[in-house]
Amino acid sequence: MSETKNSERPQAAPAEPALDISRRKLLGTVGAVGAAGLALGAAGGAGAYAAVQPPDDTTPLTSVGATEVMFHGKHQAGITTPLQSTGHLIAFDLAPGAGRKEAAALMRRWSATAESLMAGKPAGGGDTGVALDAGPSSLSITFGFGHSFFDRTRLTDRRPGQLDPLPDFSSDQLDPRRSGGDLWVQIGADDALVAFHALRAIQRDAGAAAGVRWQMNGFNRTPGATGKPMTARNLMGQIDGTGNPKPSDADFEQRIFVPDGGQPDWMAGGSYAVVRRIRMLLDSWEKLAQPEQEKVIGRKKSNGAPLSGGDENTEMRLDQFGPDGKLVIPQNAHARIAAPEQNGGAAMLRRAFSFHDGIAADGSPDAGLLFVCWQADPIRGFVPVQRKLDRGDALSPFLRHEASGLFAVPGGPRAGEYVGQRLLES
Repeated sequence: MSETKNSERPQAAPAEPALDISRRKLLGTVGAVGAAGLALGAAGGAGAYAAVQPPDDTTPLTSVGATEVMFHGKHQAGITTPLQSTGHLIAFDLAPGAGRKEAAALMRRWSATAESLMAGKPAGGGDTGVALDAGPSSLSITFGFGHSFFDRTRLTDRRPGQLDPLPDFSSDQLDPRRSGGDLWVQIGADDALVAFHALRAIQRDAGAAAGVRWQMNGFNRTPGATGKPMTARNLMGQIDGTGNPKPSDADFEQRIFVPDGGQPDWMAGGSYAVVRRIRMLLDSWEKLAQPEQEKVIGRKKSNGAPLSGGDENTEMRLDQFGPDGKLVIPQNAHARIAAPEQNGGAAMLRRAFSFHDGIAADGSPDAGLLFVCWQADPIRGFVPVQRKLDRGDALSPFLRHEASGLFAVPGGPRAGEYVGQRLLES
């Protein structure tokens, strides 16, 4: 499993190759040599990085900036990594004529860039310098393959059945231009500039091999904004993520990750990501009084506790009736319908970002949830739950599913390996 650590800033040392000099060290160097040195760095590429010395007295990073997520591991980063404050989701299509060879070269470039940036180092000789003064800031970069990728690379015999297109849902109003894609990248960080820096590096690395199909930008609370760690709230003000499977659960691995020896073999340690852009009809939602909102969800808005009592982590009492003879948690409440015990134990790890893309043509906020969920098999995870929600969820009138994607996310790379190598070089 990918791990997270607090990286300590090393002491000043003699100049090193470009990928061994942190963004923070490089900023100190720019300050020492002035604007002329910065211009030289932009023109001189990797050689310019090696020609300068880090300062001896830079201030240590805060814990938020210093936290580093490991690139190598059994699983890719960005799945069990704690949710970051800034996110970018981006899909690419391979260029006309590009195939397996070009895809392998691209994944090598992307993996090298991700490994460097996640360690708080520049993105090679063409680094833009956007995040020079920042540490890793919990940056994670995750890569996945869409259904169409296997046609483009002539690897259809290695395409997993779990990537078969998702069924149609009656509530879908999907825009095909913002759905699907050959390749998918998820970027998360606790600093917006670090996340943007990674986004631009990934886009540049695509070069002539692939073009952007769609991009979505999201956010969450900043670490430290609350008095204690809390489950994230969405733009409806509801706590979102209660009941998520936990790594401490005995069956967590089998629910979320493809096991060793599973099929296909190149997906061992991997997971399947369902991505949905869900617009929230906030003008309508905010007209509901809080008690009505809570009945729609089935939980208290204040602390996420089920309407049947307790706190956020108290098990819902789905058979509890109130003095009026009605179910305390209504039959069509979102929390009731989505509960694993109501869906044959179906579970997924929800890891979403909120989004706000301004005001729509009708004057309403174009805002909502960039829903990302992870599971070992979407046919047993996402699909049965969404089918039930589609048939009678009280929340559905306040949502609009506008984009969708399903991606196979292979296991984490071993040392010296790039993401997807076991597929592309088999």
